[in-house]
Amino acid sequence: MERFLSNAVNRIDAKGRVSVPAHFRSVVQKRGYSQLYALRCLDVSAMDVGGLDLLDRYEQRIAQEDPFLQTADDMSFFCHGDGSFLKLDQDGRITVTDFMREHTGITQEVAFVGRGAFFQIWEPGRLAAYGAQARARLLQLRQGTRELPE
Repeated sequence: MERFLSNAVNRIDAKGRVSVPAHFRSVVQKRGYSQLYALRCLDVSAMDVGGLDLLDRYEQRIAQEDPFLQTADDMSFFCHGDGSFLKLDQDGRITVTDFMREHTGITQEVAFVGRGAFFQIWEPGRLAAYGAQARARLLQLRQGTRELPE
């Protein structure tokens, strides 16, 4: 199965549109997505973007919760109220909405990052900082679990 891999930074045009990287568009096409679903990330200033399968994944998790508890309501607010649909135009561009800009801090450029089954949209500087932190956490984990020679 095709996956969203790698990363790219593209400039936003004068009309507020940005080209989705060609490889990502290829995955979108192969998966048969007619529209994209974008959701604000909870813990970082980025948007998760995928097809309806991404929304389905969240809705399946909500269905496991007691509908009378706050958790189900919070989860519904998160995936329905903090999400929006994006349309790819005929040239493979999406419009960078105020909804996206407010959460991500995006101004002139958009960083696209593959996450396997979905991709993320970031402000490039924030992505660079997050990437450095993620690599540092993984290095620390690797060094902490490395066996010492006897």
